[in-house]
Order: sequence, then C-alpha cells, then structure tokens
Amino acid sequence: MTTTPASRTSGRHHSPAPERATRAAGLLPADPVLRLASVLTLVNSVGNGLCFPLGVLYFTRIVGLDTTAVGAGLTVAGLVGVAAGVPAGRAADRWGARRVGALLWGGTGVATAAYALVHSYAGFLVAVVCATALQMASRGVQGALYADVLPAATRVEARAYLRMVVNVGMGVGGVFGAVALQLDTRAAYVTVILVNAATFAGPALLLPRLPLAAHAAERVPLDSAAPAAERWRAVRDLPFLAVTVLNAVLVVQYSLAEVGLPLWIVERTEAPRWTAALLMIANCVLVALLQVRVARRASQVPSAVRAMGWSGMLLAAACAVYALSSGLSPVWAVVALTAGAVVQVFAEVLSAAGGWTLGYALADARAHGVYQGVFGAGMSAGFMAGPALVTVTAIAHGAVGWAVLGVLFAVAGLAMGPAVRWARRDGEWRGEPA
Repeated sequence: MTTTPASRTSGRHHSPAPERATRAAGLLPADPVLRLASVLTLVNSVGNGLCFPLGVLYFTRIVGLDTTAVGAGLTVAGLVGVAAGVPAGRAADRWGARRVGALLWGGTGVATAAYALVHSYAGFLVAVVCATALQMASRGVQGALYADVLPAATRVEARAYLRMVVNVGMGVGGVFGAVALQLDTRAAYVTVILVNAATFAGPALLLPRLPLAAHAAERVPLDSAAPAAERWRAVRDLPFLAVTVLNAVLVVQYSLAEVGLPLWIVERTEAPRWTAALLMIANCVLVALLQVRVARRASQVPSAVRAMGWSGMLLAAACAVYALSSGLSPVWAVVALTAGAVVQVFAEVLSAAGGWTLGYALADARAHGVYQGVFGAGMSAGFMAGPALVTVTAIAHGAVGWAVLGVLFAVAGLAMGPAVRWARRDGEWRGEPA
C-alpha cells in the first residue's frame, strides 16, 4: 500500500487493490491499517480469553457471592449493555468512532480492573454493569470504526481476518486462564483480571492512530444540526430492524457451542465430558481456516443473502445431528457430535460474513454509528437470549427441542431474502450500496 503526502497529513489512507487486503506480510496483513487493527484485536482477545473460563468463578469462589445473585447481576448488566449500544453509536456519528471507541475501551479497562476491589454485592453490581455495558456498547462502535478505516471493497474480508485473529487470541488466552483456574488462588485470579484490564486500556490509546479511509474522510456525517429523524433513522428503519432481528436469531447459534453442547453432552449422551473441549477446539481451528475464504464469497448483497439462507439450513441440519447423538454408544456419540459441530462451523462462518455485508450495505453511510449500534444491539440481544433459549428447548425437551431450534434457524435464514429485498426497495437513500 502506498500513501500520498496529502493523505498522511489529512489522516486518511488509500487502500491497496482489493484482492491484496489480507495478503500477509509475514504473519500480519500487508495493509498497515489492518495490521495495526489486527495487533489491537489480538492483544484484547488474549485478555478476553484469559478471563473467559474464570470470570464467574472469581465472584463466587473468591469474593464469596451467591451464584444466583451473580447470574442476576450479569443479566442486568447485559440488558444495560444492549440499551447502551444505540446511544453509543450516535456518539460515534457525532464525535467520531475512533474517539468514542477509545473511550469505551479505556472505560472497560478501568471497570474491569475494579473487579479486583470488589468485596460486596453492591460493588459487584457497579463494576459488572459498567464493564459489561461499556464493552457491549463498543460492539456497534467497532462496526462504525471499521466502516471508517477499512475500504468498503475489502471491509468484509478484513473483518473476517480480524475474527480469525480473535479466535487465535482467545485460544492463547484460554490456555493461560486455565493455569490460573488450576491455581485457584485470589492472587492468580486478580492477576488475570488486571492483565485483561490492561488489554483494553492499552489498545485504547492506539485506536485514534488508525487513519480514516478515503471514503470516510470525504463523507459528511449527520451532525447535531440535522433533524432528529435523520440522526436516529436506524431506530425507525423497519426493514433494517427486520434484518437485525433475523440476524439476532442466527446469533443464538453461538450458545449451542458455549452452553447447549456441554450440557447436552453431560446430561443426555454417553459421550465423555472432554468431548465439549474437543468440539470447542475444532470450532476455533475451523473458523480460523475458513472465515476469510468464505467472506470473500459473501461480500456482495446477493451472495450475503444466499449465505444467510444456507446458514439457517445448515444450523437446522446440525441440530438434527446433535439430537441423534442421544442414546448412541460413547464412540458413535462423539462421531455424531463432531459431525454436527463441523456442519455448525460452516453455518457460523456463512452467517458471520453475510451479517457483516448486510449490516454495512443496508445502512445509511452518513450514520454508520447508529446503524451499527442497532445491529450490534441485536447481536447482543441474541447472545443474551441464547443460553436460556437453548436450555428451555434442546436441554429440557431433547429431540423435540432441537427440532424447534432447527426450524427457528431455518426460518430466520430463509426469511433474510425477503427482508433484504424490502430494505433495498425502501432504501433509495442508503449510502453504500453493495
């Protein structure tokens, strides 16, 4: 990538040819903007991986809080986070995604560090609500940030690369988190918490250094003088909201791997307990291998719609295979579960790529913050609802529950086509047609 002197002084960057967006220079991509974003993402995901296996255990085992009370607090924090997504997106439109993203990441780091000071339920609520709300609010702001710093032609492929980086970082962090879990001491837990806090606060200082892409530097955003109906268009854009809801339904699939399968394996199958870890590792490896390749084939609206449709059907097939694993011998149960997990990986990478494409292509480019805030809030809602939905269907009712989930996924994927056609008919004003 070459940068002109004018672009250096104006803070914008010109992209290389689209097909070179993620071509590696060593282990990192050639594009310096994507390279810096990759480093920031890697650092932060390692921290998240560190805390992933021991966050709740710290509050229950070390601080001594009641498990049910901790769960309720996390639910409240998640609800606040979902609600915070849209205002955070509007702030990104008003003051810039880089600045707002840096504040959210930095604030998340401070709130996470405050976990080490928690000694009461009130302190837990304050810290966890602040940390969770800030982190969840940053989801939409990150979407707007990528819209500003990545060229539109390679944005989806670049996001796929960053997702691969997240998987690698989470895996590395998880290994060290498991060590702290085995030590099971306050010092070990607090060390992990403070390291995780640093992985938010440190990268936050570098976010403003990401230069704007040419299209973003030239775009005139909707400022506070614009009519409120224009600034907040996303919250009343019914076709976009329909796409957001359907994507949120597909997001429930992540709860299958994180919550549903471990419980299903232990309670309903003869498979050994380590099968859950095997499936999680297989998921991480396959996503890392496939996500960028799949994203290249789903970077336009028609191909993204097809990807979402296939994702829904594949998820339905995976649910059917998971249901069949009950009652099999240990060996065949592992085989069935592994087959279902592989099918689910293909569904996962298809829906991720399709969702990124549609989330950008159907948004008003002048108000990416609010639009990505709405889309991110929908994803957050899907993540929150997923564990309860999977538990009350598949875990509680077995094959019938798996069938309900499968139908839900298939309908959501296939309904994406009509929803997108509605959005495109209704959206002559949309700023970045794909």
